[in-house]
Amino acid sequence: MKGQTREESGIVAAAERQMYAWARTQEIGPQLAGARRIDRPHGRSLGPYIAISREAGAGGSEIAALVGQKLGWEVLDKNLLDRVADRFRLPRSMLELVDETEANWAYDVLGAWLDRRIVSPQKYLVRLKQVVLAAARRGNVVLVGRGAQFMLPRGEGLAVRLIAPEKYRAERIMLRSRTTEAAARQFIAQTDRARREFAERFFHHDIADPHLYDLVINVEHLGTAGAAEAVVGAWRG
Repeated sequence: MKGQTREESGIVAAAERQMYAWARTQEIGPQLAGARRIDRPHGRSLGPYIAISREAGAGGSEIAALVGQKLGWEVLDKNLLDRVADRFRLPRSMLELVDETEANWAYDVLGAWLDRRIVSPQKYLVRLKQVVLAAARRGNVVLVGRGAQFMLPRGEGLAVRLIAPEKYRAERIMLRSRTTEAAARQFIAQTDRARREFAERFFHHDIADPHLYDLVINVEHLGTAGAAEAVVGAWRG
């Protein structure tokens, strides 16, 4: 692909070999949850990374952006889908069907009838892992959501979970989206459930388990800026 360096090509190829070898022996569904972290390709260490998992409305995107600014690191959040789509020439709208959403039912029920280019969950996971690995190999990157902390060796980075009481999160969503409290709470319930199901389905982990993280922050206590400072402090530790 144009613009792809030789080093990145090798990294992507290594990830692709690992993932397709795994995919050939697994079926989509509960078995897909057996996916493991990607090991270092050919013994090469990965660069530093911070993987942020977040409850809906806890301010994950804002905090990640602040962390990126303070460290001078790249932040891959919603643009992670764009990175996957661009690198592998896949329609972003198709990727959204198998991203951290409940729209998976559309693929499960209608499948390729919707669009001949639709991306299966298997292919999406392979592509996602390739991009996450390439980003982590370059290092100095903050990865938001999409199970990044489950894909990479923990020794090379910091896994963070951002939480807050539902009332606090609902108030933030109401302020940002100018919506009702009922709508905000419904959004929180749906989004948290979708993210939990995404992690369970693809990685066989309970995303809310604090033992999976190096740092768990209650954003209500520290605020957005304080949470970002805590993450940076933990990294620099």
